[in-house]
Amino acid sequence: MKKMLAVVAVSVLGLTACGETSNTAVPAVPGESKTAATDVLANAPVAEAAAILPGSTMEKIKKRGELLVGGSLDAPLLSQQNPATGQVEGFDADLGKALAKYILGEPKVKIVNSASETREALLSNGTVDVVFQTYTITEERAKQVAFAGPYYTSGLTIAVKKGTSGIAKPEDLNGKKVLAGANTPAIPAIKKLAPQAEIITFGSDPECVQALKQDRGVAYVQDETLLIADAKKDPSIEIVTKPFTVDPYGIGLKHGDDQMKTFVNDWLGKIQGNGVWQGIWKNSIGTVVTGDAPQPPKIGSVPGS
Repeated sequence: MKKMLAVVAVSVLGLTACGETSNTAVPAVPGESKTAATDVLANAPVAEAAAILPGSTMEKIKKRGELLVGGSLDAPLLSQQNPATGQVEGFDADLGKALAKYILGEPKVKIVNSASETREALLSNGTVDVVFQTYTITEERAKQVAFAGPYYTSGLTIAVKKGTSGIAKPEDLNGKKVLAGANTPAIPAIKKLAPQAEIITFGSDPECVQALKQDRGVAYVQDETLLIADAKKDPSIEIVTKPFTVDPYGIGLKHGDDQMKTFVNDWLGKIQGNGVWQGIWKNSIGTVVTGDAPQPPKIGSVPGS
């Protein structure tokens, strides 16, 4: 997957990202169509009644009638609100809809817009049931939340304003102002590989992109999946390195809810096995990354999952 995304990163240099704030809907980018998403979700499974255990989180969701998902409204290809339809579209967004269908029999989802520094709180206080938001599994985070999955694998890379020279590897960030999302794996990675860099953090990807365009930092370190979407949307941004980490995405759940974790992992295995996962990928990330859908990572395969 890293190799494939790296090739695509080179092929989409000069494509773009938006600089709007994270609390507003932003224009949709080329990606899934509503019809394509609906067709894939039509094949998504529904859990047997016996799987909805009495008193469980799953039962509470079913009684409520909608799944509360911590996610983004402004992440192209992943989870972005379409201003024309009001629907939130993308890889993470449609996985959330597929999970809702598994529990409810229909893909009824409410997206709660969250930032990287608020996800743990939203889960712990019950504001959301799950988080689908390029949520990298780490052992440190697993002390605060439970992770189902991993369901996807990406890695950190570096974006700069087009025409910027002198940055070809992480070590080149030493002595420079570097942008990163708050509470993301980019921060320890920068500290490790470029300890003399000055790290400037923002709460969302669009804020970081805007800061990069305003020269508040010379480089932006972020998950490659997000940067590919950013580079597709704004020709002033380019990706200048291959991924230099391996970051597995997990589905965030309330810490200690073993029933829900088992349930979600069972669902994830089913949609990987029947092609729904692959269809969701093809309709979103696969509109930029050429070729067949990648092999999903093995469930429970990384520390913290």
